[in-house]
Amino acid sequence: MNVHADYTHPNPGQPILSSIIRGVMRLLFRGLIRPGVPIAIQRAVIRILTAAMPVSGGVQRSRELIAGRPCEWHRLPAGSDKIILYLHGGAYLIGSPATHRGLAAALARTGERDLCVLDYRLAPEHPFPAARDDAVAAYQALLRRGYEPADIVLAGDSAGGHLALITALELDRQGQHMPGALVCFSPVVDFTGEQLHAPESGDPLLNASWIEQAADLFCPPGMDRRNPGLSPINDDLTRLPPLLIQVGEDELLLNDSLRLAEKARIAGVNVQLERYPECWHVFQANTGILKVADLALERVGVFLNKRPRV
Repeated sequence: MNVHADYTHPNPGQPILSSIIRGVMRLLFRGLIRPGVPIAIQRAVIRILTAAMPVSGGVQRSRELIAGRPCEWHRLPAGSDKIILYLHGGAYLIGSPATHRGLAAALARTGERDLCVLDYRLAPEHPFPAARDDAVAAYQALLRRGYEPADIVLAGDSAGGHLALITALELDRQGQHMPGALVCFSPVVDFTGEQLHAPESGDPLLNASWIEQAADLFCPPGMDRRNPGLSPINDDLTRLPPLLIQVGEDELLLNDSLRLAEKARIAGVNVQLERYPECWHVFQANTGILKVADLALERVGVFLNKRPRV
């Protein structure tokens, strides 16, 4: 798709290291996170694969409860009156605050605000709209704790990016104040899966059959997958807050980000679309390892803190 990007990264660099990571992901993630492998095993695999990821310093971590759900906080030493409510990815089947600890800590630091990773309910035990209900409740709990809506950022990757979008749209439907900004890393926006991208070098992380399995387990039987509550690309985006979208070019979900940016711009939303050639799905999770991941998260901080773009 030919969609204007506000920023396109020129060269990710570190070709040898990137090649090694691609190979490991193809072997371990694509090889084990797929249909036919029990969901419990998939969850164990992602915990093991992410356990050794580096976690940046400069934040204080604690496990707590918010709106009755477990969560993990990453707080700046000096504290902050601003907050990121982070919604982890994992196709609504896998993932947790622990699997996204490195990304969350780095984002708290670069975003210069405290960050809360919500441990929302997962499918197939809890299909749609359980996760959305948990996210809405967590947002409302932050308001009760004294955070102003303008000082709350909803952020997420992949399914978490989808959850950030549908949470914001649900808040709008309920007549509640919207968060100050949205940050989405490679969000899912269309549960029909009809416009998946086919990168020439292949997607080292995702495969279409796993995406379809996730959709089958997350979507209630008989629900139209074009329903705007499920597929935000079909919703009214007019009142969305400023939106940052970052997406790699070597991933099946590239078109979801491009379509979201295009439709949101038409709706008058303040959108910043960033494309990263030669990068894969949620490459930002490799912060502390890949320079391009570190740069992408630094750019989130630029976006949130209204500094001149770099």
